[in-house]
Amino acid sequence: MDVKAQIEKAVNAIINDAALREQFQKEPVKAVEKVIGMDLPDDVIEQIVSAVKAKISVDKVSDALGAFRKLF
Repeated sequence: MDVKAQIEKAVNAIINDAALREQFQKEPVKAVEKVIGMDLPDDVIEQIVSAVKAKISVDKVSDALGAFRKLF
């Protein structure tokens, strides 16, 4: 399993699906498992969830900076 590819898949799905995004906020493990279609060991899924949260946060900051730059 390519973990990096699974993280990207989860990030894209969560960003683009409002219902999945809401589920991710309430139950991140279940949301990620739903996207990747696998039931993984807790330690593995927690690492993926942490990476997805980090990636989404970075993307939000990047989007905010892009919007800020457009002002000037």
